[in-house]
Amino acid sequence: MHMADALLSPTVGISFWMGTIAVISYCANKLKNEFNDKIIPLMGVMGAFIFAGQMINFTIPATGSSGHIGGGFLLAIILGPWAAFITIASVLFIQALFFADGGLLALGCNIWNMGIYPCFVAYPVIYKLLAGDSSNNKKIMISSILGVILGLELGAFSVVLETVFSGITELPFLTFTGMMLPIHLLIAVVEGIVTGTIVIYVKNIQPDLFYADNKSDRTFLNIKTVLVSISVLALITGGILSWFASTHPDGLEWSMGKTSGREELPPKETVFHDNLSKLQEKTAFLPDYGFKKPETAEPEKAEPEKEAWPAVSGGTSVSGIIGGIFTLGITVLIGFVIKFFRKKETKV
Repeated sequence: MHMADALLSPTVGISFWMGTIAVISYCANKLKNEFNDKIIPLMGVMGAFIFAGQMINFTIPATGSSGHIGGGFLLAIILGPWAAFITIASVLFIQALFFADGGLLALGCNIWNMGIYPCFVAYPVIYKLLAGDSSNNKKIMISSILGVILGLELGAFSVVLETVFSGITELPFLTFTGMMLPIHLLIAVVEGIVTGTIVIYVKNIQPDLFYADNKSDRTFLNIKTVLVSISVLALITGGILSWFASTHPDGLEWSMGKTSGREELPPKETVFHDNLSKLQEKTAFLPDYGFKKPETAEPEKAEPEKEAWPAVSGGTSVSGIIGGIFTLGITVLIGFVIKFFRKKETKV
């Protein structure tokens, strides 16, 4: 559900950038006052895992579409909503800047759509009420599925509204909504099962890890098992399992294709869009999670070659590993910056 810049006007894009920055600032302030320092490495490895997990699109049977996990709801359950929002923002920032997954103008919208709803709506409304601190596997699984459905459906509807507010006439409101919500409902069911499975696994090996209202009470006696487990899972997912990603268009592309006849809209010819596109071309050294292809003067073929599956590729593996490391690095860096300012205020 990574939006491209072509789906947004500068006004809408900048507005969501400002809204997202405000929420990140608020989350950082909450963490500065409340969080346990030992959560920092966990934010890093969870961010690396979500980065890798988003590389694996799974096929939605009988639709010709695919989807991938968003991860915001899983992060909220394990880290709490404040740390989760900063972590998912870090994942999307790395994806947009270095892998050209989602536009730079659209980054504010993408963080909003995949962060706000799962972290600050679905998590408190669904998971906290239905599962709370329960260790009942059935409650965890049902709450995870319902929570992901709510978060992803709100995010998908938000995409529709953002395109409408941007004046994208190729995607009329009713038709686009009628495509976006049903396909993302199916995607959400799969992500909900994945989320519930991971939460149950982590809860079994580290029951005292989970977010509680009083964060200072969390002991974190030993989270090495969780850190190592998730790190290995992220490495395998990004380095190997990413080869098995579905070749079908994702839910957003599929919906655009069904609505407008095109899975991608042509880039807008404005100075704003042009400059951001040029910037992304320079920063994205592994575009589309692969090595850059040399420029060629040969004319494009009339029919594109069918993509191989599994797509065994060194570029994909390198992208999964490098992206995970970058995400871990920036998330841990943010955590230590928050810790630094907290210590500074304490001394004053």
